[in-house]
Amino acid sequence: MSEDREERPLDREERPPDREEHYLDREEHYLDREEHYLELCENPVQFENASSVNNVFFDEANKQVFAVRSGGATGVVVKGPDDKSSVAFRMDDRGEVKCIKFSIGNKILAVQRTLKSVVLPDKRSLKQLKSQSINVNWYQFCPETAVLLLSTTVQGNVLQPFAFKVRAGSGTMSKMSKFEIELPVVPKPAKLSLSERDIAMATIYGQMFVMYLKHHSRTNSPTAEVVLYHLPREGVCKKTHVLKLNTTGKFALNIVDNLVVVHHQSSQTSLIFDIKLKEPDCAVNTHQPVLPARSIHPYRIPLAGPAVVPSQPPIPCQLYSSSWSVFQPDIIISASEGYLWYLQVKLPPTVNLLQDKGKLMDFLLRRRECKMVILSVCSQSGEKGRLPIVATVFDKLNQVYKEYLEAEQSYTAAVESGPSRGSAAPKRPVRTQAVVDQSDMYTHVLSPFTERKGVSHKFIIAVLMEYIRSLNQFQITVQHFLYELVIKTLVQHGRFYMLHQFLQYHVLSDSKPLACLLLSLESTYAPAHQLSLDMLKRLSTANDEIVEVLLSKQQVLGALRFIRSVGGHDNVSSRKFLDAARQTGDQMLFYTVFRSFQQRNQRLRGSPGFNPGEHCEEHVVHFKQLFGDQALIKPSTV
Repeated sequence: MSEDREERPLDREERPPDREEHYLDREEHYLDREEHYLELCENPVQFENASSVNNVFFDEANKQVFAVRSGGATGVVVKGPDDKSSVAFRMDDRGEVKCIKFSIGNKILAVQRTLKSVVLPDKRSLKQLKSQSINVNWYQFCPETAVLLLSTTVQGNVLQPFAFKVRAGSGTMSKMSKFEIELPVVPKPAKLSLSERDIAMATIYGQMFVMYLKHHSRTNSPTAEVVLYHLPREGVCKKTHVLKLNTTGKFALNIVDNLVVVHHQSSQTSLIFDIKLKEPDCAVNTHQPVLPARSIHPYRIPLAGPAVVPSQPPIPCQLYSSSWSVFQPDIIISASEGYLWYLQVKLPPTVNLLQDKGKLMDFLLRRRECKMVILSVCSQSGEKGRLPIVATVFDKLNQVYKEYLEAEQSYTAAVESGPSRGSAAPKRPVRTQAVVDQSDMYTHVLSPFTERKGVSHKFIIAVLMEYIRSLNQFQITVQHFLYELVIKTLVQHGRFYMLHQFLQYHVLSDSKPLACLLLSLESTYAPAHQLSLDMLKRLSTANDEIVEVLLSKQQVLGALRFIRSVGGHDNVSSRKFLDAARQTGDQMLFYTVFRSFQQRNQRLRGSPGFNPGEHCEEHVVHFKQLFGDQALIKPSTV
């Protein structure tokens, strides 16, 4: 397993004769699929594999694979991350190709055939813009940050970075502060001791780092470690993190979803590190792997060609092969098999591998595709029956939720106040999957949890109240549907005394929807009617709005009782109530409401009939069709 540079063709591999037997031996190791938290992407970039007539090169800047046949005479095929960046052409065979690249956008091709010359086939001219005189052992370039890193001095451990900025038609090069890599042993006499294979550059959590793979020495640490040096655009580069590998051997590094992935060839496993999971108050943070070492998920290569039998199974790919080439941030190439993969993190297996649920939440909340896994952790925490764990999970969740709400409020306030002179336009905060709101929790966790069999209703209520407690702690306004869920759960289990206390001591905040729910519970719990009225009075809400809410929930009789209790029955629209009663499809409800308004008309006007201005003619016809003329209240019989 190697981190070959793009200047060399990627290695060719001779397959071992016992390859099939090798995988049969390992098949049992792969049975537990949920153990594998790393996987190769499903749709890799495919290219012609390396052979005696085909050389394969990789350009890190454009993420392009070049398959060069016979020095280009019989074709050059370029494959990129997508079909748009793929191209094929031919060029004259003028000797061995040592390196080949396109400029951004595939506009200019550059070919290197000798150590000291680069050829541009379309004969463009170049102009020197700036030069630096410095002795260089080797170099690395990070295309994402446009930073060039040069190894200097005899031992090679003094690194000099340069930053490049490209503008329309021109570019600038600036010298950054040089820094020294701490070697495990200083050789005497001095000789080159820092290899480019042990250095990688990457962006982690928006900051640039130089990663140094520090191998063990006989006198110092018995195991290898990865040392991270933070490289700011301005200022001094400092050693900030040490990742303990707890083993020795050949390693390769990737960055996936802001995680440092360390591949170990001899054990055929990988480790992941999260530098945000750090010890407080330390100048240099020392990290252990987040999870136990595990292999990348097995990958099978489908057979291709005219002789393939449809039922023939795909061939297992040899993971951690010595011919693998690893590139930043997340690329693995097998030149011998003709595949370029993007490495990916699978989050579901981490749930059972990381027992500390607080640490697990910290880990998951920083990952891109985390929402559904986080919701599953919340559900599992409820099932386990330990309230302190539930509280920790909810608090971790709501801290991120609160930060997002505050950022949204700041953005809204900045937009409403208008742009100030000299300041940049406000940027709307990005809602990541780590933002799990109350609707998400209600739909995926809390509502299903209340219906779960075999769980104590006391614990169910405790979990619901714990989530509400957490929201209040972070000063997040609790949505009424959560209170409704609490009330329905209390009523379902006959916990009326607790419901009464929650309302009396304002554990459940007043709201119109909550008051309407209480009104609907009157037949189940008689005091609910008065509790509802008290809440409505505290809200000082317009009576018409309360009636509308009740009617929208088809609580027609509840709306009638409410409007009577506040003395508004004589003035309400009879058509509104008759419409709502008819929409329920309940014939006896329609009968009761219709007769109620006939009685009101008789009392107010001396006649049970409806005035033309009330537009109730269609309801009178409907009533007659259902119950006949004899069911109408007659003026003479009242």
